[in-house]
Amino acid sequence: MNILVVAPHPDDEVLGCGGSIAHHVARGDTVHVLVVTRGDPEIFPPAIVEKTRGELALAHQVLGIAGVEFLDFPAPKLDAMPGYRIADAIGKSVKRLAPRTLYLPHRGDLHTDHRKVFDAALVAARPIKGCSVRTILCYETQSETEWGCPLGTDAFSPTVYIDISRHLERKLEALGCYQSQLMPAPHPRSLQAVEALARHRGSAISAAAAEAFVLVRDIVE
Repeated sequence: MNILVVAPHPDDEVLGCGGSIAHHVARGDTVHVLVVTRGDPEIFPPAIVEKTRGELALAHQVLGIAGVEFLDFPAPKLDAMPGYRIADAIGKSVKRLAPRTLYLPHRGDLHTDHRKVFDAALVAARPIKGCSVRTILCYETQSETEWGCPLGTDAFSPTVYIDISRHLERKLEALGCYQSQLMPAPHPRSLQAVEALARHRGSAISAAAAEAFVLVRDIVE
């Protein structure tokens, strides 16, 4: 089965569903990652961007990700981009890769880039014209999801859990490749905080570790 993880920025894919990626790979699924943005040179020096992409390559090697594509929209400036352009670009990748499951950032995340990616990806994955996508899950990104608005539809209320007890160490190893993005504890983007959340989500299903998701759509055939 083909799986596509849509990440607004490098490291979102590991933070949000690195353990689930390892789970999919272990059972024989093919996982691809689509990174929507590239750091705007007015804010992020090119050397930093290239360093992060090098870290991404190492992290993806750890997880066994089959391929990555970069759309190179400017970060953090997606709110200035027409939504249809982002949707069209994501749609081309969805059509080419034909994923059955699509992982997206949560729409209630604090970062506007995450919201724009969520909205555009839903357009790209509409169940029309033979779209391959059957399941859409939203992941939580530490330092974005928990800092978003906790009210109404912006709140992250998980409905799906994936047991990553056997894959937590691999997720932490992959995240450790992103040295430029990690922060010391107790920052939520620290290895300690990421492990703590995985243990907490695991406790909800009586597992040693888990990742939690919000189900957007699931087409049963």
